[in-house]
Amino acid sequence: MSGRATGSLRWRLLRRVSLATLLIWTLAAALSYRQARHEVQELMDGQMAKTARLLLAQARADADRLADLPANMADLRGVKERRSELVLEYRISRGDGTTLLASADAPAAPVGPALGYAEIEHGGQPWRSLVVETADGAYRVQTAHALRSRDKEALEIAAKTVQPLALLLPLMIALIYLSVRRGLKPLDELAADVAARSPENLAALAATHAPLETRPLVQALNRLLARLAAALDNERRFTADAAHELRTPLAALKVHAQVAMATPEPAQQRHALAQAVVGADRMTRLVEQLLRLARLDPLERLPDPQPVDLGELARQAAADACDADGSRRIAVDAPATPTTVWGDRDLLAAALRNLVDNALRHAPGNGEIVVGAGAEHGEIFLGVTDDGPGVPEEELPRLAERFYRGREADTEGSGLGLTIVRRIAELHGARLEVENRDGGGFAARLRWPAGDAPPV
Repeated sequence: MSGRATGSLRWRLLRRVSLATLLIWTLAAALSYRQARHEVQELMDGQMAKTARLLLAQARADADRLADLPANMADLRGVKERRSELVLEYRISRGDGTTLLASADAPAAPVGPALGYAEIEHGGQPWRSLVVETADGAYRVQTAHALRSRDKEALEIAAKTVQPLALLLPLMIALIYLSVRRGLKPLDELAADVAARSPENLAALAATHAPLETRPLVQALNRLLARLAAALDNERRFTADAAHELRTPLAALKVHAQVAMATPEPAQQRHALAQAVVGADRMTRLVEQLLRLARLDPLERLPDPQPVDLGELARQAAADACDADGSRRIAVDAPATPTTVWGDRDLLAAALRNLVDNALRHAPGNGEIVVGAGAEHGEIFLGVTDDGPGVPEEELPRLAERFYRGREADTEGSGLGLTIVRRIAELHGARLEVENRDGGGFAARLRWPAGDAPPV
């Protein structure tokens, strides 16, 4: 039960509301006692003043018969003694201090000259005292009342006020529990709806009847379901695309191996094996591109962006391409001053390698490839240009589609290079631009909009 109460929102709310109710009840009891004590003080002081005036009037009217006053009061009929009856002690004296009459438990000290209310000590207990006298000062009366009796009376009044609330407290807690349980019922329904979902059912949760407090949760769950649906779609598409694209090179590799096994001529065997090696290289490149794309697709943002110098990146990419193919002319167009953006150096280097590889495959052997970086028109760019034949204008919008190779389907490309470059650009807050150059050739660049990715 304790484990359930710890993990249950319903029990947590019930516990906290019950504690708050008990706290309010305690405060109400304390305030009731304080208010009752104040009212009792006012009432008792008023009774003391009224009794003192009556006794003073009796003393002035017939001082010689004061000794018969207690007996006369005891002989009264028609009024029964009550437990809560106010019991006052009194002392009647002359102006010179001579006592004329005193009650049985009256303070032993003679009535002093000080008039009005005062706190005195009597019998080891605090008492409330009132002294009044006639206008000529001939008679003086003192009435006194134990403060303990006042506190007891105030406590009884406060208890009678708070006791009904204490008796109703269990009922109140039960009603609170039922209200909390009914109020949290939409959460139970939402949990049941989510628990009943299967991986194939990733439709958005209905938020029409959801309480206002649960709508942010429903919206967050719907965003999560949308991301899960997109991830599953990407996974299915990746699996289908990979199976489709790997089927052709695998079939070609099998054919070349069968030809090498079937032909008795060494020249044909070497040719078939060479084609098999080419097919294996193509499959290797395709698998590497597929794995890179699979790693990039789930990312929503860069995990740890760092300053990257695009000029240095362009120079390194050109040097690597020259080392791989020394017969091609590869130039660098980058300023001497650093052109720096926040990003992932390895991902940007991979994007630039893909652009260089595309230029090496499509540009003529005697053509020039330029790897560039810098800033123009307030925008930062990183890209590659060549003087090849370019791309038909109607195919430009589709170049970044997966496995799209256009009319040059006989080239060695996998159709994933520009797709990967576009995804890397999106993660860096940039855009991929592809265009045919006016003087001939092709250009592919990553551009950061002005103000969105300023230099570091």
